[in-house]
Amino acid sequence: MALRRVAITGIGILSPLGLDLAESWAGLRAGRSAIGPIQSMDMTKMRFQNGAEVRGFDAAQHFEAGRADMLDRFAQLAVVAARQAVADSALQITPQVAEKTAVITGSCIGGQSSTDAGYVSLYQKDSNRMHPLSIPRAMANAGASHISMEFGIRGPAFTISTACSSSNHAIGQAFWMVRSGQVDSAITGGSEAPFCFGLLKAWEAMRVVAPDTCRPFCKDRKGLILGEGAAMFVLEPLDAARARGAKIYGEMVGFGMTSDAGHITSPTDEGPARAMKAAIDDAQLAPEQIGYINAHGTGTQNNDSMETRAIKAVFGAHAAKLAVSSTKSMHGHALGAAGALEAAATLMALKEGIIPPTANFTTADPECDLDYVPNTAREAQLEYALSNSFAFGGLNAVLAFRRG
Repeated sequence: MALRRVAITGIGILSPLGLDLAESWAGLRAGRSAIGPIQSMDMTKMRFQNGAEVRGFDAAQHFEAGRADMLDRFAQLAVVAARQAVADSALQITPQVAEKTAVITGSCIGGQSSTDAGYVSLYQKDSNRMHPLSIPRAMANAGASHISMEFGIRGPAFTISTACSSSNHAIGQAFWMVRSGQVDSAITGGSEAPFCFGLLKAWEAMRVVAPDTCRPFCKDRKGLILGEGAAMFVLEPLDAARARGAKIYGEMVGFGMTSDAGHITSPTDEGPARAMKAAIDDAQLAPEQIGYINAHGTGTQNNDSMETRAIKAVFGAHAAKLAVSSTKSMHGHALGAAGALEAAATLMALKEGIIPPTANFTTADPECDLDYVPNTAREAQLEYALSNSFAFGGLNAVLAFRRG
């Protein structure tokens, strides 16, 4: 079977910037940082205080009594984002469509809040009983499974967990499956909800969380800021989408993934560079055709200088003409959901002709000397863009998109 072109026809998102696509995109366009004091838990024993939370989300508004208790927050966010995406796409999931649709999600930590609560009960409160739903709430595939049940989808359904590249790996696999004809449509993306005491203490111990805010590529950057959220997409063949008159946000045209085979936490230049090149090659593009990169851009010392060098290695002289921005400066680093939030930002940048900025930008680092679109969104008619994700463990995943 000839390879099929793949369209994105639905987007659902719950982010620190808003509870749907319109609110989230408005925040990105405005360069509004949603980073602030963490309110969902007691932070008095933490060295850092700030995060990027999804505020105003009430599970009771989305799930019948009793069902919300079956889902950890990360899975609740995943299901609601999937509902938004499917409604947005207007794809009718008939029994025949359900058998040829995939659900592929990404999550780094799964139901960590449920696991943490169980440990508090066992070890702190000395209880001899666990919540009977501890396992189904904690499992990383809960989001994918509940999405499958929500829509009666009977095709492949699974979750990819590759730390901060989880969503990009999930979206890339979904893209390849639709393109090759293995499935006729896919719901894909990622979700994460990391705000629980044990996990935040673990991040505190790594000494990579900023005490103030996220300033990617800046000389005075002090680290990442943790975030949460979910974004889901409906992918289907472009011809089928056009035939049914679907709204098309853009085309997914390439996917590249590599591993550094280096250090567990320190990234190399070469692995990310090969992943960007692989995505460009998969899309059958020349590097000069890329106009924008949504950077991994964590705000850590090692990542930002590495990513700058990797971009230069791939694009050569064209790197100076690229617009590069990190939306983590606004929605934080949502770990396994980061790539999904950033894919939504990249698609909207292509569709609307507006590049979201790198917020909180102060003074550029001499080692980070590209155009990072500081503080203010920029109008630009773009044809192609990349979205980068680079994970602990040296796992790199890059998505390539085309304007619809």
